[in-house]
Amino acid sequence: MFTHSKERQTAFRTCLKITLGVAILSFGLYNVHEQSGVTEGGLLGLTLLIHHWTPITPAISSLVLNVASYLLGLKFLGVDFLKKSVAAAVLYSAFYALWEAFPPLLPVMNPLIAAFVGAIFVGVGIGLAVTAGAAPGGDDAIAMVLSELFAKPIHRMYLILDLSVLALSLSYI
Repeated sequence: MFTHSKERQTAFRTCLKITLGVAILSFGLYNVHEQSGVTEGGLLGLTLLIHHWTPITPAISSLVLNVASYLLGLKFLGVDFLKKSVAAAVLYSAFYALWEAFPPLLPVMNPLIAAFVGAIFVGVGIGLAVTAGAAPGGDDAIAMVLSELFAKPIHRMYLILDLSVLALSLSYI
């Protein structure tokens, strides 16, 4: 009986971290990045790179890359990872739609300030979700898998992924 109650508490805390994480992430992306014209790296940057060099729209490439990333996560991190990640992705969309229903809550910032402020929202939001075992986006799943496979800190995997996409993006910037 005591163990069951403790398991429910743990599950509640996990759900709370994921929900709070994607709420913070979506708030920052809508209220800072979108309003100030700042973009993100990772799979978003990769979809833009693909679109530049091929006729494939980000509407298609992002779906394919995210599904592939979640399947990779399923293979290496298990079903629990996939369940949490699907929940995080759905909650992210719901929160983003909620923020869009209101005028922006923060002023438009110059791009440099927006990059720093937005990074705080993104880092805290994704950090909460990832520490709860969920990947709100495909690049989060890839970073989690690489961190597991190579036994390296997840922040290094994010850095390697983002720098790789940025280096490839130099081909058209």
